[in-house]
Amino acid sequence: MLIRYKKAFEKIAMGLLSFMPNEKDLKKLQQTMKNYETDESWQLFLWKEDEDIIGLLGVNFTDPKMMQIQHISVNPSHRHQGIGKRMVNALQEMFPDWKASANDETIAFFEKCMQEGNTAEGSGC
Repeated sequence: MLIRYKKAFEKIAMGLLSFMPNEKDLKKLQQTMKNYETDESWQLFLWKEDEDIIGLLGVNFTDPKMMQIQHISVNPSHRHQGIGKRMVNALQEMFPDWKASANDETIAFFEKCMQEGNTAEGSGC
């Protein structure tokens, strides 16, 4: 289930974000978290299964009806189970009128989805 980030989940979110290649540096990671906490156009979502938070999805709501996925991360012990795709699907169900796109860090994930016959739009990917 996709849930909105709350300050109480800060350490978990930072841990998941640190799996992103460009978020390894602590100062960069702290700045990213600050963006999600202070900029209304940046929103962070967490993926919860049972009682565990195992994934993260960071979105920048840019142009009207456009949302760019800035970060997508799944705990390594839960990868290759389709959780990333389920997070994107759940995000699109939350915002059905918005079109999702990827940035440089998340484009490889989107391309993989499209190769498997899915799209990043609608109920695809």
